[in-house]
Amino acid sequence: MMQPFYTTPGEAIALVKNGDRVFVHGSAATPLLLINTLLGRAGEVKDVELVSISTYGDIDWQHPGVQDSFYLNSLFVSANVRDWVNGDRGDYVPVFLSEIPKLFEQNILPLDVALVQVSPPDRHGYCTLGTSVDAALSAVQNAKTVIAQVNPRMPRVHGDGIIHSSRINAMVWDESELPEVDYAARASEVNDKIGALIAGLIEDGSTLQVGIGAIPDAVLRALSGHRGLGIHTEMFSDGLVPLVEQGIITNEHKRIERGRIVSSFVLGTRKVYDFVDDNPYVNLMDVAFVNDTNVIRQNPKVVAINSAIEIDITGQVCADSIGAYQYSGIGGQMDFMRGASLSEGGKPIIAMPSVTAHGVSRIVPFLKQGAGVVTTRGHVHYVATEYGVVNLYGKNMDQRARLLISIAHPAHREMLEKAYYERFRKVVCY
Repeated sequence: MMQPFYTTPGEAIALVKNGDRVFVHGSAATPLLLINTLLGRAGEVKDVELVSISTYGDIDWQHPGVQDSFYLNSLFVSANVRDWVNGDRGDYVPVFLSEIPKLFEQNILPLDVALVQVSPPDRHGYCTLGTSVDAALSAVQNAKTVIAQVNPRMPRVHGDGIIHSSRINAMVWDESELPEVDYAARASEVNDKIGALIAGLIEDGSTLQVGIGAIPDAVLRALSGHRGLGIHTEMFSDGLVPLVEQGIITNEHKRIERGRIVSSFVLGTRKVYDFVDDNPYVNLMDVAFVNDTNVIRQNPKVVAINSAIEIDITGQVCADSIGAYQYSGIGGQMDFMRGASLSEGGKPIIAMPSVTAHGVSRIVPFLKQGAGVVTTRGHVHYVATEYGVVNLYGKNMDQRARLLISIAHPAHREMLEKAYYERFRKVVCY
């Protein structure tokens, strides 16, 4: 193994060769200096495949010649790569978040290079993967070459993401701010209504999984009257911090890592990055463990809160595409929806506004042609909009349709009732 050395971005990226498959660390840990230096080599290298989950920050995807030199094989589609993934020089791999590490470990997607961002080595030579352990741990363990952007602004985080500097082939020092996302800034009356409805389903002593977005953040804001909550989630943001400070999140009732928050990555503002820095109360762990259904189900009263793009009147949930256009990914939704349903007293919840920003109903007679089903009608339980919460578990097709129409936007209920009649030859009775 090569000994680590600090070098320039250009010299480090020179380790990437033609035809390499390159993993790019994601979320708040996106190594912007390294990835932009690599993209700057467009025209010099060819047939380089980039593999990533979600990347954030100012990435020079539009650098001349990028799509001639690079191919993007995305494991989850973030906003900054949607057009690329849906073009002829990119694609999407449908995969549960919990199984992404297996792709690297079993050489289904063998990695030549991993580009990561880490906290500086401690006096023993150990760095951490900081805000994003998720699948990056497996990438570091399995890539032939590891190139690290070493950043003192990256929090040193407890858990699985501890790697010795001797595993790193080249290190580049950088002191840039981490990418930030402020979900509180996306608050709205509709999201607050949904958040309050879901908070009403959560019992004291529950273990929460909160996904990405404004609705999960609204749920957290509505939990000020709860007690003894635990956190076992693939991701968390700023909304958890005040609940810890107020003594609402205690993790005392969990069976897995009792007394600690368990997650696989953190994405938010500097407030949450500072919260996790050298904080033994927070364990960021391998996503193959965090999102393992058999692990999740061991915790009591698991409440999993996830979103949808649309849901048909039988309960099929599309959460990753708009028709055939790849908009997002499977991620960890099914890992936690199934885990919560198997947990004692668990509640898997799909939450969404009743309409899109353009007023289109998210509850539809049929999913759009080409739409992907992430949560099947056999897995769906609770569905929430600003008009209420329904539980589809154990309900037949007719009952499901009536329940879902009851929480659709009033402007679209007549359309849905007509579709219901055409399908079931019955008049809707709520």
